[in-house]
Amino acid sequence: MKPLTTDIHLHTAMLNRTPIVVFIADKLIGSGKIEGITVNSVKVAETRYLRDTCTFKYGGLRRRKYVIFL
Repeated sequence: MKPLTTDIHLHTAMLNRTPIVVFIADKLIGSGKIEGITVNSVKVAETRYLRDTCTFKYGGLRRRKYVIFL
């Protein structure tokens, strides 16, 4: 899973409604879509997580488009 390390990563995930996961150390503590972002926290599925103590990562599977030629 790729980490969301910058403000632009977080805002892009929020605008695209991309599912993410939230960790403290190596422990998974939450998941869902970003609902809000402040300087100090990120709101994911009705819960606020502190940006200084949590790691945010892309949690969804990437969609791949296949083209079939007959």
